[in-house]
Amino acid sequence: MGGFTCSRCGDLLEFTRDQHLAYAGLVSGSEQLGVWRYAKALPIDSGTPHVTLGEGGTPLVPSVFIAKSRKFKALRFKNEGQNPTGSFKDRGMTVAVTRALEAGARTLICASTGNTSASLAAYAARAGLRAVVLLPAGKVAPGKLIQAAAHGAKILKVDGDFEKALGIVREVAAADDRIYLVNSINPYRVEGQKTAAFETYEQLGRRVPDYVVLPVGNAGNISAIWKGFEELREWGITKELPVMVGVQASGAAPIVEAIAERAESVEAWAEPSTVASAIRIGNPASWKKAVRAIRKSGGTAISVEDDEIMKARDELASKEGIFLEPASAAPVAALSHLRDLIRSDDVVVCIGTGSGLKDPETVKLDPKAMPKVNDAPSLRNLLSRNI
Repeated sequence: MGGFTCSRCGDLLEFTRDQHLAYAGLVSGSEQLGVWRYAKALPIDSGTPHVTLGEGGTPLVPSVFIAKSRKFKALRFKNEGQNPTGSFKDRGMTVAVTRALEAGARTLICASTGNTSASLAAYAARAGLRAVVLLPAGKVAPGKLIQAAAHGAKILKVDGDFEKALGIVREVAAADDRIYLVNSINPYRVEGQKTAAFETYEQLGRRVPDYVVLPVGNAGNISAIWKGFEELREWGITKELPVMVGVQASGAAPIVEAIAERAESVEAWAEPSTVASAIRIGNPASWKKAVRAIRKSGGTAISVEDDEIMKARDELASKEGIFLEPASAAPVAALSHLRDLIRSDDVVVCIGTGSGLKDPETVKLDPKAMPKVNDAPSLRNLLSRNI
């Protein structure tokens, strides 16, 4: 059940749709935003009950401080950290797990560096299915692992990297119809994730942004969001398409390397290294679709240093009130590198893929910076010194 590759060319499978949907036909159900608002554009039978936790409908927040400091007039943050388990993975998981029930699966399985495991476990619990997570060697952010454990997932470890873990679960799922793989190579995941494009279009007053900038790890999300915008154009809902910009950490940038070298394939990085654990992937499974999306959109891929990522994360939290995990701050770190590409009046949407609560250990607390106050006079004294 979990192979998800073409028997002829070996590429990842994806859905194509030949029907025409006007805007009125695209949206359905509740007036509120959310993944299942776009049920008519998703490959699930109309009579199938949805396995949902209220995912989607995340805010598109106008920037104040960062827009001014970077000299952008229309910069916005799509905060996917406000999904039920705190990351964009929930968009795809609701569709994939609904399909798993439709197909009669009993076990959900994934390889994960964190966010996928948390999302899988929550939706498996909601669906009454068993959840199994295979973790690669190396540190996994505790905020993500705790979620998977709390939701009852069986957590296993492998002596190897993410690519080895993914290879193992793909092999097991392909051999047993009762086991359903929910990594981003699953085309149902992509279908759910594309709804971020539909929401962005609506939140911008039914217009397409000029640029979409987002972090790239296993590379499924950039192609999913591009697919959503492409479908809007195919259905005649809009004539425009955004430019897609993928951002990787400098220590894990195989797609950046391929784009820069105009290569026909992506060379795997044996030892990816970055503080941004969600994009610490050296051999992205969805690289073909990601490279295709970037090139078709006229976009690019750039890398940023870890210190730039952490500075942007802190800036988002302290200046914009948006607390994201390090990988989600990579697009903001990239903005200063994009001045020659993006005009000041372009509408730019940065996708923040996960909450900062996913990786709390990256925030350093200094006890010395917390003065002790035992009475009102001492508090007034400290306030008068503009602490």
